[in-house]
Amino acid sequence: MIERPLLLDVRDLRVAFGESQILHDVSFGVRAGGITALLGRNGAGKTTTLRGILGLTPRSGSVRLGGDEIGRLRSHALVRRGIGYVPENRDVFGSLTVAENLRIAERKGATLRYDQVYALFPELRERAAQRAGTLSGGQQQMVAIARALLNAENRLLLVDEPTKGLSPLMVKRVADALAAAAVSTTILLVEQNLSVAHVLAKDAIVLEDGRVAYTGTVAELMEDRDLARRHLGIATAGH
Repeated sequence: MIERPLLLDVRDLRVAFGESQILHDVSFGVRAGGITALLGRNGAGKTTTLRGILGLTPRSGSVRLGGDEIGRLRSHALVRRGIGYVPENRDVFGSLTVAENLRIAERKGATLRYDQVYALFPELRERAAQRAGTLSGGQQQMVAIARALLNAENRLLLVDEPTKGLSPLMVKRVADALAAAAVSTTILLVEQNLSVAHVLAKDAIVLEDGRVAYTGTVAELMEDRDLARRHLGIATAGH
């Protein structure tokens, strides 16, 4: 089998807040196509890693996208380079309608994938005129994911805890949407629900105390009970 090329290459990523060093020389690669899971216990540095890649927090080190160094670019320039972001807290504009939230994500000159977005989330078309602040948590998550998917030029999506706080039914719907999106877009996924990560992702990166503790396949990680217990705090692999 031909190995997929690296789309994202992170080397020696460091982030500090004041005297506290959060990320310590974090290095990993994300191969083009499909979903790579970024895993770890609470406080391991997963969200900080996504924010560091996107330039939302001061960082040092090297970040390459498709071979091009982007580690010194500002967030708005990275978005134009084709990185979409779904933050942990969704960040929808509650006073705006669903349609207005989506329009804000449109980039000039980009090919827009409204058909794909509405195929994944038909409720968003039905609720286009509804204020986003009145939606359920799951529906707001749909809006957040839809905004990241809207521009066809997005090569990489950084998705942070998309199933957090959702009902089992909504977890499945969000997971199904991410699986469908991964057919055409590479996704780096932070996910605490290990069963979701196991189903969606092939590759995994595990952080522990701001350092990379494991890189490899999700299957190998979950099959190694000692490894899974040590880094993820689960009693048995696969559960």
